[in-house]
Amino acid sequence: MTAAEIDAYLARLDEPHRSTLAALRDLLAALLPNAEQGLSYAAPAFRVGGTPVAGFSAAARHVSYLPHSGTVLTDLAASDPTALEGVGWSKGAVRLPADRPPPRALITTLVEARLAELGRT
Repeated sequence: MTAAEIDAYLARLDEPHRSTLAALRDLLAALLPNAEQGLSYAAPAFRVGGTPVAGFSAAARHVSYLPHSGTVLTDLAASDPTALEGVGWSKGAVRLPADRPPPRALITTLVEARLAELGRT
């Protein structure tokens, strides 16, 4: 697993997906400075202690943030019903606009929740 894999993933994307996901990558790198970067299930991911903590991917009309957890998003929605307002989401992904910067506060909350779930706070 290497950061070069993420570089190659981003290089294949068109704008605005590339810039938006590069900004998300930078945000994740700041939030997880000691994480390994690479691919998990063919999508860019950040691993802490070998476990995926956060990831992202491009889709035709949006970009996705991937919490690598089946419970982080549902738990957040249950504890704070307004936290995911304005974004589409499912159990395993948050759909974000491809042409806007990633929402820093939401991403920070999701990373912190995933780390807490793993006992790495």
